[in-house]
Amino acid sequence: MLNSISSKKIISDLTYHVKINKSFHIWMAFLSVCLGVCLYAYIIQLRIGLGVTGMRDFVSWGMYISNFVFFVASALVGMLISAVLGLSGQKWITPIARIAEIIAIAFASVAGLVIVSDMGRPDRLLNVFIYGRFQSPILWDVTVVTTYTLVSVLLFYIPLIPDLAILKNDKTLPKWQSNIYNLMSINWKNSPEQQELAKNAIRILLILIIPIALAIHTVTSWLFAFTPRVGWNSTIMGPYFVAGAFVAGVAAVVIVMYILRKIYNLQAYITDMHFDKTAKLLVLVSLVYLYFNINEYFVPGFKMQKSEAIHLHELFDGRFSCLFWSVQIFGLVLPIILLLIKPFRKPLPLFVIGIFVLVGSWFKRYLIVIPTMENPLLPIQNEPQNFAIYTPTVIEIAVTMGSLIMVVMIISTLAKLFPVVPVHETIEEMSNEHTNETQK
Repeated sequence: MLNSISSKKIISDLTYHVKINKSFHIWMAFLSVCLGVCLYAYIIQLRIGLGVTGMRDFVSWGMYISNFVFFVASALVGMLISAVLGLSGQKWITPIARIAEIIAIAFASVAGLVIVSDMGRPDRLLNVFIYGRFQSPILWDVTVVTTYTLVSVLLFYIPLIPDLAILKNDKTLPKWQSNIYNLMSINWKNSPEQQELAKNAIRILLILIIPIALAIHTVTSWLFAFTPRVGWNSTIMGPYFVAGAFVAGVAAVVIVMYILRKIYNLQAYITDMHFDKTAKLLVLVSLVYLYFNINEYFVPGFKMQKSEAIHLHELFDGRFSCLFWSVQIFGLVLPIILLLIKPFRKPLPLFVIGIFVLVGSWFKRYLIVIPTMENPLLPIQNEPQNFAIYTPTVIEIAVTMGSLIMVVMIISTLAKLFPVVPVHETIEEMSNEHTNETQK
């Protein structure tokens, strides 16, 4: 067993940051001001209508739907890290599992609001629940997003309970904060019965979240694949979306774990080894996604029907070619090549690569949505140019940025109020390592 000094050191290292300080107030104030500006843009849209956006009759899905698909994709990382790797017995994920769940909660909870921003009459949102029809994939989407968010919150909260029991006894915290921790710890005594109950609950949730997570992005892909439009009319949309989701999610974990490691001095717990293994995971999921990208364009390119030829021309050497090749090269192919070289799997290079991958993932969703809508099966004739060609407006960009700011605010709040590295599990694992070394 670790001695008390070692345990106290771990607790001190992993919980000191939960104290609310001036820097956190300044950061949240800055984000709040930025969010206020974005909300003002949405108020303008709400008052005047969706005509203030670049969307028209033909391109009725724009940045908002691209953003929604991106948010749902990034949220799947909680399932990948906690469930798939956790159930396979990968102990190295312990320091980053909670970070993955924080990201999952942030993106999944804001995804629903992104859909509201795309509605011309958000006051009728309740009708989706009152008059929703099982035949509609939109109802399925709402159901799985809500369920996934709930399960992600539980997967974040239940492993957190032992840490909350530790935090409630911290005399340096304000009384209101200690009271919250005391309430959330639900009388945790660390008894064998409580430990067994928590482990069983976590195991059940980890098993449940896998089909739920697969459903959330598969159902989202069905919203596209159920239409005969060129670029969406494909049988691989489900696994294609899921593979892309893992790429976006792992990139998000890389970025957040680097930032939190830096500002909370967690170098002893989130080590170079964790970045190296996360980089290898990113290579794996990127290779799978690259395979589906090849399928997405090779099959229609081989058949080369007229409508598909127009669509591919727009992507490969037309209006979207610059963005398309930038996304493929800098957001997928080049990161795979670089991460095969060990020095690029160090924290700082991996952080930079993660930014490129995540940004590329967002623009990839833009390329999935916009070019297809600009090339319907029937040609657009005798219409103004702004009906045929989609260009995002300042209002759209501001509202989209608002949703991203909300994600950052949720991540910042959860990472500040709660230990980002599990305290109780870290003590247990280090204790087991110490015991094994002693026995040797």
